[in-house]
Amino acid sequence: MPIRPVHALVATDLDGTLLRRDDTVSPRTRAALALAARAGARHLVVTGRPVPGVRGLLAGLGYRGPVVCGQGTQLYDAGTGRLVHAITLDREAADSALGKIEAQVGPVFAAVDQDGVEGRTLIEPGYLMPHPTLPAQRTRHRHELWSAPVVKVLIRHPGLGDDALAEAARTAVGDLASVTLSGPGTVELQPFGVDKGSGLALAADFLGVDAREAIAFGDMPNDLPMFRAAGYGVAMADAHPDLRAAADEVTSSNEADGVAEVLERVFR
Repeated sequence: MPIRPVHALVATDLDGTLLRRDDTVSPRTRAALALAARAGARHLVVTGRPVPGVRGLLAGLGYRGPVVCGQGTQLYDAGTGRLVHAITLDREAADSALGKIEAQVGPVFAAVDQDGVEGRTLIEPGYLMPHPTLPAQRTRHRHELWSAPVVKVLIRHPGLGDDALAEAARTAVGDLASVTLSGPGTVELQPFGVDKGSGLALAADFLGVDAREAIAFGDMPNDLPMFRAAGYGVAMADAHPDLRAAADEVTSSNEADGVAEVLERVFR
């Protein structure tokens, strides 16, 4: 399917999409983003990471625009360092959701991302961080996870695979929370109805453009709502099968500069 030569927004996921395994952006991809900028397109980062997990990274990239963080729960302005918008997950509802999930699949290990630009990631005993480079603080008991407002809860199961855990969690929690699969070992709960699609729409409105003018890049099922909100969706070569099936196009992997490959064609 041919795509138009100009898009107002280039919306990119981070992990598995824009970033290489070592959390860097290749010179080729940096050049392709600059090419898109010269053509008038704005780059918009749309990530599951909370604000504290991206601030240093974006500063190193020289990124100064808005950022959709926390699966759409936060809109952060990297240029001013302020949180433009945030929606938190009711902590009683989150605790209840965990109980319902455990009633269905047995004990899980949980973590939370706190709200705010200085919010912490707290992990209960037994939880293993899927991204060891991201900072986290271990707690002694689950109830400590609810010590401050949170934007999302992360869960892991000692036996179930990611897809099975995500499906069981959706069945168990109903409208207590939205459930997403955002990466290997990363099943998450966030406020019901909030996702990367709603985050993209909010950011587009903040920038004064139409979300349908976005070309979006992703690799996991949590990017599906972003693809639906954008005008064109591009999945990475090693993306989750559900995302590849929904994409308008499949490009090379993040390690092979898949984002750059498409941007060079579109904006040159």
